Amino acid sequence: MAEDCGQADRIAFQMIASAGSARSSFVEAMDLAEEGKIREAEEKIREGKEEFRQGHQIHAELLKKMAEGTLGQISLLLVHAEDLMMSAEDFGILAERLIHLEQRYFTEKPGK
Repeated sequence: MAEDCGQADRIAFQMIASAGSARSSFVEAMDLAEEGKIREAEEKIREGKEEFRQGHQIHAELLKKMAEGTLGQISLLLVHAEDLMMSAEDFGILAERLIHLEQRYFTEKPGK
């Protein structure tokens, strides 16, 4: 059982790393968009989505193992990892909307 918990924790840490990288990319995208660097912001969105996709893949593997009964109990660390995944997803949605608004602002800005 202790070995199973170790495996679950390793998976959780992988999810946390992916979610953290994704969230950081999304925040960076918003900062770039605010500066009017729309292309760079869109690239950061792509990077964030790839990181999030990797975390989501890891999460799917975790769910499969849990359904098969090959993992132990759900730990607080796994709950935290899932929370970070949801937070990263929310940041991605908000970042895309902010970039769209900033793009409109910089293209419709008076004097352009």
